[in-house]
Order: sequence, then C-alpha cells, then structure tokens
Amino acid sequence: MKRNETLYLIDSMGIAYRSYFAFAQNPLINSKGETTSAIYGFVNYLNKILDEQKPDYIAAVFDTDVPTFRHVAYKDYKATRNKMPDDLAASLTYLKDVVKAFNIPVLELDGYEADDVMGTLARRAENEKINTFLVTSDKDFMQLVSNRIKIYRPGKFGSDDEIIGEEGVMTKFGVGPDQVIEMLGLIGDTADNIPGVPGVGPKTALPLVLKYKTIENILDNIDSIPQKGLQEKLRNNREIALLSKHLVTIDINVPIKVDIHHLKAKEKDIPGLIKLYEHLEFKTFAKRLREKNVVEDLTEKKNETVEEETTTLQDINSTKHNYIVVKKDAEYLKLLAELKKAKAFVFDTETTSTDALRAELVGIAFSIEKQKAYYIPVIDDTVQESGEDLFSGKTEHKREGFPIERIVKDFKPILENEKIKKYGQNIKYDSLVLSAKGIIVAGISFDTMIAAYVLRSDKQHSLDSLASELLNYKMVSFDELTNEGKKDIRDISIDEVGNYSAEDADITLQIVDILHDKISANGLKKLCAEIEFPLIEVLNAMEISGVKIDIPFLATMSGEIGATLDELIKKIYKHADEKFNINSTQQLAKILFEKLKLRSVKKTKTGFSTDVAVLEALRKEHPIVEHLLEYRQLQKLKSTYVDALPKLINPLTGKVHTSFNQTVAATGRLSSSDPNLQNIPIRTELGRKMRKAFIPSDKNSLILSADYSQIELRIMAHISGDQGLLEAFNNHEDIHSSTAAKVFGVSQKDITRDMRRKAKEVNFGIMYGIGPFGLASRLDISQSEAKEIIQKYFERFPKVNQYISETIAAAHTNGYVETLNGRRRYLTDINNKNQNIRGNAERQAINMPIQGTAADMIKLAMIGVHRELASKKLKSKMILQVHDELVFDVLKTEEAKMKKLVEEQMRTAMKLNVPIEVEIGVGKDWLEAH
Repeated sequence: MKRNETLYLIDSMGIAYRSYFAFAQNPLINSKGETTSAIYGFVNYLNKILDEQKPDYIAAVFDTDVPTFRHVAYKDYKATRNKMPDDLAASLTYLKDVVKAFNIPVLELDGYEADDVMGTLARRAENEKINTFLVTSDKDFMQLVSNRIKIYRPGKFGSDDEIIGEEGVMTKFGVGPDQVIEMLGLIGDTADNIPGVPGVGPKTALPLVLKYKTIENILDNIDSIPQKGLQEKLRNNREIALLSKHLVTIDINVPIKVDIHHLKAKEKDIPGLIKLYEHLEFKTFAKRLREKNVVEDLTEKKNETVEEETTTLQDINSTKHNYIVVKKDAEYLKLLAELKKAKAFVFDTETTSTDALRAELVGIAFSIEKQKAYYIPVIDDTVQESGEDLFSGKTEHKREGFPIERIVKDFKPILENEKIKKYGQNIKYDSLVLSAKGIIVAGISFDTMIAAYVLRSDKQHSLDSLASELLNYKMVSFDELTNEGKKDIRDISIDEVGNYSAEDADITLQIVDILHDKISANGLKKLCAEIEFPLIEVLNAMEISGVKIDIPFLATMSGEIGATLDELIKKIYKHADEKFNINSTQQLAKILFEKLKLRSVKKTKTGFSTDVAVLEALRKEHPIVEHLLEYRQLQKLKSTYVDALPKLINPLTGKVHTSFNQTVAATGRLSSSDPNLQNIPIRTELGRKMRKAFIPSDKNSLILSADYSQIELRIMAHISGDQGLLEAFNNHEDIHSSTAAKVFGVSQKDITRDMRRKAKEVNFGIMYGIGPFGLASRLDISQSEAKEIIQKYFERFPKVNQYISETIAAAHTNGYVETLNGRRRYLTDINNKNQNIRGNAERQAINMPIQGTAADMIKLAMIGVHRELASKKLKSKMILQVHDELVFDVLKTEEAKMKKLVEEQMRTAMKLNVPIEVEIGVGKDWLEAH
C-alpha cells in the first residue's frame, strides 16, 4: 500500500475563463453592475476540489500582463486570441482576493506564463515524492505528465472531472509525455497561434515522431522520408518547426522563490470570505458559512499558541505505540507464533511498484493488537522485470531482511488459513502482491477503504483521510520517510521503513473497529459481509487470470480503420472545399460556422464548441457533420483500444491484466482501469468487432459470455410493483413491444419498428429520469410529442410514476437513496436551490436504486460462480465483468458444466418478482460468444 501527499496547482485563468463562458447566455451581475460569473464558478470549483480531493498542498497560479519569453521569440504569439472581455478582466482583482481569503497562495511571475510556474513547481514536488495534480484543460500540460504528475481536467457541462496520466497522453497524442512537444512543434497550436509546419497534422506527425523521436532528428533525416511533398514542407519550414517546439515547451526551471511546504492547505479566513461574498452578493455562499457555525472568535484565535495549533492532530511521536522491526530469528519466530494463535490481524505490504503482479516485495507489516505492529524486511529475488517503478534511482540496493523463499514457506499456511480473519486498507493490492509470490490469501474479512466507501461513496477513502477524520491522527508522510533525499524505498533504513509500514498496519487496525460500528449502525453490515468483502477474493482471482489478446487481429483492424479514416478525411476536405486540421477545434469551428454558415450551438472561451453534442445537434444540417462524427468515433476507437491494448500486455504472462475497482462508482458498479474495459463501444459494428480481439488462453479453451437480459427493467418492475411491467415479464413478452402496445394503444401485431424503437428509448430513459427535452433529442421528435409519449407511459404504468415521485421525495427528506440490499448513495445537491443542480441530483435518485441493485446482483453472482468453481475444482476462469455481463475462459471439456453453473448462479443471485433471464454464448473469441 502506497500513499503520498498531494499538491494541486490550479490554472486560474483557465478555470476563470471556463466559469465566465459557462454563464455566457445568462451572466451573473450584481446590483453594482459587476459581472461575477467567473468568480462564482471559480469559488464553486475551488470548494469542490477542497471538499472532494482534500489536497495537502495547493496554489492558484495566474498569468501576468508582462510579455513572456515566448512573445519575445515570436511576436505573433497568441496574436489571434480575442481580447479578454472587459468585465472578466475587471473581476480578476476580486477573484484573487477570494483566493487569498481561502488562504490559498496566489502565484505569478513576470516574464513567465502560469504554465511555466506550474511546471516548475510540479517538478520540484516530484523530486520530493509529492503527487501533483495540474488542474487545467490545456493539452500543453500533457508534456509534464509522469508517474507523480497528472492532469486533473475539469469535466464539461456536468460530466465528471478526469484524471489524465501517461496512458491518457498516449491516447490523446499517440506518444508519451516526453514526445508531446515534438508533436505540438510539428502540428502547431491554433489556440496560441503557434504555426507548426504548414500542411503537417497529427496523422502525418505521429509516424515521424515515433520513428525519429525528436524534431531535430526528423530535420536531420529529411532525405530518408519517402514522401517528397513532406520533405519539401520540412525543408522549407525548418526554423518554424524548431521555433514552434521552443514555444510549446513549458519551462520547468523558472526562478520562482517558493518552497512547496509553504503551500500547505490551510483553514479558510471565514470572516474575510463572508465579507467578500456579501460584497459580491453571493448570498448562498455566505449563508452556508454562517450555517456551519465555523466563524471562530477572532480574539481567541489570536491568543492561541503555536504549540496548541501544532498538537491538534496526534502523530507517531505523540502517541504510545510499540512498533517492532523484525531482525532476529527470535523475533521472527515470536511473530509467527502470535499470528498462528490470532483470530484476526491486519497485514500491509511495502513494494517497489504499483503493478502488484510485477512488484518486488520489500517488506510486510502485521498488527494483531492496537498500538502494536511488526515489520519484516524481505529480500525478494523473484522479480525478473520490474513494472511501473515508483522511484527513479539506483539499480543496486541494500539487501537486508529475510529471503522471500523463507517468508513464503513460513507465512503461507497462516495467510492461506481462512479461519484467521485478515484485515487491510486496499487489501486487494496487498493480496495480489503476495499471490505473485505464491501465497493466495484466504479469510479476507474487512477492508477499511471499502468500508468507508460503503458508508459514504462521495468522500475520501485514503488511510490518511480516515486517520485524520476518525482518529484525529496525522500519519507519516512519504516525504518524511525520504527526507534524506533517498530515491528508492530499498535504500532507506529498514527501521524507518518499518515504522512507516507498521504505522499503516496499526492505524488500519484501529480504524477497523470504528468503521465496523458505523457500518452496523447504518444497517450496512450485510452488504459488506455478503457482497463487498467476499468480492475482493473474486477480483483477485480475475486479475491474476488476465485475458489473452489477439495481436495480429488488432494490427489488421488498425490498418482497416486507418484506411477508413483516410477516406473520411478526403470526404471532409471535399465538403469543406479545403484541407485543414480536423483535430483542431478552432480550425473545424472556422469551417463549420464561418465558411459553411452552420448555426452555432455552444460557445467556449476559445470560440464555438465542436464537441460531440454540438455535432449531433447539427447532424441534419450538412453532410460533413456525419463524416466528422464517424471520424471522431473511429479515431477514438483506434487510439484508445486498437493501438493501445497491445502495449498493455504483461510481458511475463502474455496477457492484459485489468484492475477492477470497487470504490469508484457511486452506484456500486465496478469500474476497471489499465485498460478501461467498461467503455469498449458496442453500438457500432467496428466497436463490437473490438471484442474479437479477446480470445481464450489456448486452443483447448473457448470464451463464454453470460449477460443478464434487460436486468434494470426487471428490477424496475420489481421495485415499482407496476402490474403492466410485472405481467409483461412474467408472460415472457418482448418488453419493448409490450410497452409500445400500451403507450400507442395498438395490438402487438400492429406495432411498427419505429413504435418499438420509441418504446425502448422510453423504457430505458425513464430509469434515468429522462424528460421531454431529452427524449425528443434521442428520438428526433418534437418536445410536445415526447411529452405526450411520457404522459401516456405514466398513464399505462402508474406505479412507475409513483416510484419516481416517492423516491425523489424520500431523497429530499433523507438526503440519500438505497438499493434493495441497503447500499446508499448520498445526494448532497438534492435540496440545492439551483434548479439544474437539484434536477441532476433527482435524476441520480431515480436511477441509483435500480442501477445499484443490478450492481449488487452481478457481484453476488460473481461470488457464487467463484465459490462453485473452487468447490467443483473446475479449471475454467472468470476473466472479465463488463456492466451486466460476465466473461469466462472455459476449457472445452468443461463447457456444458460451465453453462449450467454460470446460468444458475446468475439467475438465483437475487430473488425478484419477475423471471431473471441470462443469455449465454460461447465462441472462439468474445464477439462470437456475445
């Protein structure tokens, strides 16, 4: 288990622009005539960052009016940008005052952009092992991304924020962060008026950068480039290419005199904030601060001593504890004896990598009783090839500890004894680490991270956060552990690492009892004991198994998509009557809205939006739009999956090992990462074809797919008790045809394909709180017709309407909704005075009990299947879970048994008042099975 302090650096002008234009249609103006849109949006987002992410360090970085070195190097730098709106410029002083009242440092440096200041501080923080999140939408920052530096990109129009790491950069550019400047130098950046090489877009630049690595090397090898036209472009624009690279390169050595530790997050200046809010007429913000009764007596605050302030949180130096670093055989044997007699214990691993299956085990900590823990240093020679290294450092390390072979031999019987309960924080990671060493942990009974998530999925679940919240305790930070500048955990003394790891185990054990009581008090004990905690072992087995990928098939598919993209580009150019950079939103907007005169739907800080929602709205206005939508869809499929999957194959196993995450989705659904298999597109033919790349492990096996049929609609029928839905399912009718017959008042035989299509959209849309506007958009009909369809639906299915009304009312009263199994989702905005925000929370309230129950059901099915596989000693493996579907790598000789076993476990996972149907298929790949 690894944890580090976090630094959030805010691209303040980017957030301010974003907030200003979010209110472009209805700007916020107070009684003094001051436009406050940017400040209001900024404050809202700042509160979101502080409340949800709880950064250890934070700063707001601004640009200044003084020209930078880029303006000196290129007089037309940013020359095409529109002048900042006067009312936005006028609000910046207040914006900085508000930030200062948050006690957040305002950083700016003449002669440099905010990008350079943020880049410099991010690299400094990286050297101190602090994880940095750059809060920005600017793609230029992707050149800074590393293992410790990520982009925290604000979500658009209500969508979730996105964290972009190295994989995300690869998806965006086709290259790693270190080559982003090479790509941008070649293609330019219209937003900043950086020219790039004329006629060279991403499609042309990518193979050049992949082959020659740098612009300088490309220019040195022009004669070896086969395309004569491209040779000429590069020869004629040599200086422009080098200049463009210089302009896009973020300076990470600016002379800003700031100590990272002076950016420590502090309490807000409540009186100062209230005063500013009152002036700006932010009545809701001011009222919130008063209602929370957080205004302290200023006189008392001045009289507080430094000692009183610093002892607010307990820590390792102020609390009684007994942490033992095991160095002698006598201590080792004593620990083994204590563990064998223990009814339960916490364990925690220290490793060299976040990739559990390829990590080197550095040590293990155990805690059996509170305020006491053991740490055993380990010498692990089993790792032949390291994974994603957490440290950039030496290759020769200190070798202190007990050999891994002895550790496995002695601790395997204890860790695999299911009668001894095992606790941990993110115990799945620690168990996976040990599984790679030959220990399959059994008896996993409690995970503090998962327990905290079950209690409040909207809060932080890190051990640091839980220790602070529940124990009033500050844990040893990774920076404190490495304060001598050592770069690798293997080079730090085993006593220091021992205290660090033992503290993890001890604090986890202390938190177990607290969370156990909270779970019991909230009626969540059964959910944890029967679903979430048993699922850990299941996910471990699935991640270890992995899935085999057909690399030659993906290579062929990549070529096919590439050829289709080439054809689409020609069609787009033909409709535009000129060539342009299709991937440039500014150039595309110019073509669509200035040249082709299409109506503008939405505006951003850099001009008119060309996002998918806008293109969908313009689909019928010009044939170019259809080609653009297909182009984007194919380009994303190619970069995100077709070309990316082979790079994610573990060289030690030859398979892709995705990580399944239990504590991400608020509804209880599982998510996956590295790669994200939940987002593989299935609505298009090519998207579905992607599944053909997932194949069985060998020629003696097949892929089996088991998919719940319309499970959310069946759950809706059960929860609402609507007679119409219940009868349709119990009579095994086509639910969409049945709905169409009732809504449109016709017999089953007279239902047209269009009627069924509309009924299907209504059936699924109702569960997501769809209204006339949303349904009209989906069905391409008028809002009045959509409204009439919804009214008829509720007339025919009155208990569904009743469910929706009662659920929303209960959410307003309780502040949360829950599934049939008691899983809760708290809705902090359910009583918000802003109608749009409140409406979004109400839609979440409608959907969560249904989607969450479906999530609980498939988790129960997975647990049942896993146990049956073990009890029947079958060799087939469960390898993937995607939405309502389970995927298996099945031995041909076990096919019949597996079909029966899987169907039975999925069908009986939960009892509903309607039949549960499971669609099962087998094939030589996932597509054929599905």
